[in-house]
Amino acid sequence: MVSSPANGKPVQNGTTEEYDFDIFSIGGGTGGVRAARWSATNFGARSAVCEVPFDYIASETQGGLGGTCVLRGCVPKKLLSYGGEFINEFKAAEGYGWSLNGKPTHDWGRFMATKRKELKRLNDIHSNMLEKAGVKMIEGRGKIVDPHTVSVQGKKYTSKFILIATGGTPAVPNIEGKDLCVISDAVLDTMKRPDKMVIVGAGYIACEQACIFNNFGTEVHMLYMEDVALQGFDLECRKHVEEEYQRQGIHMYPTFCPQKVQKDPDGHLTVVARDPQGKEMALTGMDTVLMATGRTPNSKGLGLEEVGVELEKNGSVKVDEENRTTVPSIYAIGDVCTKLPLTPVARMEGTHLARRLFGGQKILSDYTYIPSVVFSSPHVAKVGLDEDQAVETYGDIRVYSNTFRPLKDTLSGHEGKGLMKVVVNDHNDKVVGIHLVGAEVAEILQGFAVAMKAGLTKTELDDTVGIHPSSAEELTTLRDPVRLYKDKKEVKINK
Repeated sequence: MVSSPANGKPVQNGTTEEYDFDIFSIGGGTGGVRAARWSATNFGARSAVCEVPFDYIASETQGGLGGTCVLRGCVPKKLLSYGGEFINEFKAAEGYGWSLNGKPTHDWGRFMATKRKELKRLNDIHSNMLEKAGVKMIEGRGKIVDPHTVSVQGKKYTSKFILIATGGTPAVPNIEGKDLCVISDAVLDTMKRPDKMVIVGAGYIACEQACIFNNFGTEVHMLYMEDVALQGFDLECRKHVEEEYQRQGIHMYPTFCPQKVQKDPDGHLTVVARDPQGKEMALTGMDTVLMATGRTPNSKGLGLEEVGVELEKNGSVKVDEENRTTVPSIYAIGDVCTKLPLTPVARMEGTHLARRLFGGQKILSDYTYIPSVVFSSPHVAKVGLDEDQAVETYGDIRVYSNTFRPLKDTLSGHEGKGLMKVVVNDHNDKVVGIHLVGAEVAEILQGFAVAMKAGLTKTELDDTVGIHPSSAEELTTLRDPVRLYKDKKEVKINK
């Protein structure tokens, strides 16, 4: 029997009426909503989503449609980033003849109120999208009872396919005083901006929050175990942007790990940290300590292992190339898996899952040339392989890079410089990596990511006419390599 919902589009793979639904998503974030909505709208599947009630900070019982990205990640982070960068615009305006007649003032409470209003609007939009698509929204925390049954608030629902789309949650190191610290959920919704704060970690969340609060006037200190911030990005870019962070006044302590956090008699916090050589230091008088030390898959308490779904050592759900778990009727997408923990990746996986399960399409998600950006000040963007990865993968590599001062900054007085870098496979001239540092480089990189997906070569990049004057045109003017590698070893450039 083929289900025929109101939109009149049959489920091409067919389904029997022995189940309440064709697909049931546990989790109403980007991936879960996309999979359920696409399955219903495009293929007529009977879809359901369960999600805990809305709140700005997630917990075992609170969350909301939209998930981490919309409610306590990408969107609020970007809004705070926009807000903080106005201070740099105010400073730049003076170089263009504007007079502000005094120091600009900021109302943090009003800002948080308008941000909250926008997040609630987005949450409502997700609810309306599901309703219009005919997706059943069930409020509550879901738990798998058997390969085709989910229990929510004590009521059982059966489904031909079950989807795990529960995302991830911040990881906090087990140190003395960890309960005195906050996670990214809370710092993005704080009603009082801290005057002084410590951020533990140096990944994209840590660096973004450091720049946001630094721009708003908070004294920011960063502790991290790595030698250089932003592990996972190109090393040349990491070193460049680290200098930019320090130039803007962020205090950075590489290789220092927190040992304990304690509350002082005056109510402030002290963080004791130590480096690998045993050197200790104490950061005193802090208002906030943010733990930005990574995220863990949100896979606990779902009944996964009880029904035979295997997990990786880190708690992520083990899936195959079709996002199928070790139980054939149960799938998993997004940050709860071992794939790339990026919102657009979860959206892609949800779309492709719907097309496979109900559209009869043999399509797999492609994880090559997926761009990502750190929305710090300045932004850091990448697509493809970094220099070290390219050398290890292809052996013979050409590297092009250059630092430059954007035209806007020639009058603004801003001393920072941008960086453009292109990594090329010397065997076939293919561009295998592009790395950018500067203002709004996300807007630049998206188009180049499309070109790389289509097989962009360095010759084609050189033959492209740039837009003048713009920062983006720098990528079309990198003519001479700065480094060459043969058989994985750097060789001298003959000039």
